[in-house]
Amino acid sequence: MTDDPMYHVDGDLEPASEATVSVDDRGFRYGDAAFETMRAYGGSIFRWDAHVERLERTCDALSLEHGLAAGDLRARIDETLAANDLADAYVRLSITRGVQPGKLTPRPEVDPTVVIYVKPLPRGGLEGEPVWNEPAVVRSVDTRRIPTEAIPAGAKTHNYLNGIIARTELRSTANEHETDERTSDDPLPDEALMCDLEGNVAEGATSNLFFVRDGTLLTPSTDCDVLAGITRETVLELAAEADVQTRAGRYDLADVLEADEAFLTNRTWELRPVATVDGTEIGGGPVTDRLSRLYDERVETSCY
Repeated sequence: MTDDPMYHVDGDLEPASEATVSVDDRGFRYGDAAFETMRAYGGSIFRWDAHVERLERTCDALSLEHGLAAGDLRARIDETLAANDLADAYVRLSITRGVQPGKLTPRPEVDPTVVIYVKPLPRGGLEGEPVWNEPAVVRSVDTRRIPTEAIPAGAKTHNYLNGIIARTELRSTANEHETDERTSDDPLPDEALMCDLEGNVAEGATSNLFFVRDGTLLTPSTDCDVLAGITRETVLELAAEADVQTRAGRYDLADVLEADEAFLTNRTWELRPVATVDGTEIGGGPVTDRLSRLYDERVETSCY
């Protein structure tokens, strides 16, 4: 990949240094846009159909009728990967409502803005290596997950202020701990763990949470204002196939702190073991290791 990667903007490949989006675009003005984060393994988009389905659910939630065919979007992604000479990569696809007058109420007619960019990631699958160096250090935050009644939790939109505020709080808390009891050798937190308004553990700022107690795999239910990640869905499928007992429910922070194992999932991290939550050591374990292996096998057979 060159120092000036190629982006795909509204049907054209452009150098990143020259790629632009209008300041009147509603994705910029209001966060009025949908996006998907994907991984390409060996040039194939892992679980492409699931990403398309979630993208359409998000657009339905926004009443964003973009009129773009899945095949067209996939062709643009493939062109972007080829232009950057990448087979194993992070892929982000964004669809905004496009340029419209500066009024909050959108027009029903949409000329969408479509942007795709990619960046290199390590090979995945059985011969791959994770993008993370160490298990995640996790800290709970006071920032609460926005309830579905306000903004649908299942919609993956450009409005990521909830997660940004959580991560900002995480940084502020880390700075406070550094001046108090944290030494320079202590690891900085990797993820902010948020609860819903009722105090149930929901998810990380950019990840879903799993933990294990007495051999059962537990994860917060989507009733807890959780964005159902594609990796989360894949892990649940693999657990069912492997006869790993699972349960999605409502859990508080104490339940997580008493876990035998814990890990986070998202498209880039895949499965990342949790080292600590609020300083309590948890770590991975046999269930985490087994599911990680099964995930690698699924990627290998699907994409390589």
